[in-house]
Amino acid sequence: MAIAKKLQQSLGSSSLIRQMFEEGERRKALYGEDKVFDFSLGNPVFEPPKQVKAALQALIASDRPGQHRYMPNAGLAGTRSYLAGKLALESGLEFGAEDVVMTVGAGGALNVILKTLLDPGDEVLVLRPYFVEYDFYIDNHGGVPVSVPTLPDFTPDLAALAQAINPKTKALLINSPNNPTGVVYSAQQLAELGALLEQKSRALGHPIHLISDEPYRAIVFDRLEVPSVFKAYPNCILATSSSKDLALPGERIGYLAVSPRHQDRALVRAGTVLALRTLGFVNAPALMQRMLPLVDGARVDLGPYQKNRDLLYDHLRGLGLECVKPGGAFYLFPKAPIEDDLEFVKAAQELNLLLVPGSAFRLKGYFRIAYCFETAKIEASLPVFERLVKQFS
Repeated sequence: MAIAKKLQQSLGSSSLIRQMFEEGERRKALYGEDKVFDFSLGNPVFEPPKQVKAALQALIASDRPGQHRYMPNAGLAGTRSYLAGKLALESGLEFGAEDVVMTVGAGGALNVILKTLLDPGDEVLVLRPYFVEYDFYIDNHGGVPVSVPTLPDFTPDLAALAQAINPKTKALLINSPNNPTGVVYSAQQLAELGALLEQKSRALGHPIHLISDEPYRAIVFDRLEVPSVFKAYPNCILATSSSKDLALPGERIGYLAVSPRHQDRALVRAGTVLALRTLGFVNAPALMQRMLPLVDGARVDLGPYQKNRDLLYDHLRGLGLECVKPGGAFYLFPKAPIEDDLEFVKAAQELNLLLVPGSAFRLKGYFRIAYCFETAKIEASLPVFERLVKQFS
């Protein structure tokens, strides 16, 4: 066999999101880009803020020596100090530069965290629905993903979590604002989650780590604020990136941060730096690291995102579909009008409407729409959604 058996098995269940995106590209070549509504991939069309371009141009033009050389494994000290300061303001905790490790995007951060924490057979709880790559990340490092259902509004079900926790549980991985639902966990929900984890950690005699994946943190609507997870629980590790708030998904600049209250703070920090090296993620792009402190406060305009959300949400609700209104990110996750979400998405495809089935997020009967596109494209798609839903009325 040319490739590993395990990888070959995974190919069959690899990301439906990417499969739909590739189908969209095929259809655009056949029918023309204006005839295809590809809402499969969360790949924003909006350009980065002007401050980002200006900062990068200044860095490139600078004659300062050493800008592109290797750096300390954990990243540039100045950038890490800058990010630690931001985390301290958000959480009220005393973060230091040593608590921050620069990574190749949030995906890189998660892999570094999981390699640091997991022994073979350790279980990581994940709240369903979720970004399916989590399963592969956990498996990469010998862990076992355990899917836990959420409440009907996609917020944590504490009773289900309590039942799922057992001596093998090493961590809980959460994502708020959430992909695919757009749900934002409240401070009270995070506090209740933290209380449960503290109780279970004491009972088991070992810490259950809370891993919070937050690349959509700055994409929130209706004056919502994303509470700091570090306030809710001590044994917490953050993974995030600037892919969404600065519209830089292709630049892969992210970081992880260990809570100053973590009971094994120094050991976990050291472990993440070693894991970073052994995974070959040294270093996160140097220009992107140098750019971050120069664009403090910059972020993409949220106006188009909120307008797109409201257009789609109101239209789909008017067509009779059930949908939790998202508080953040740039996705809708409506309930399909039939149980078979794969059949529904296939029917949409025939109308040149590219969606992702809920099965891709481990929850059948739903579908995801990414709306990080021009509003004119969203508006043009509304009659197509109407035709699609009428097929199943």
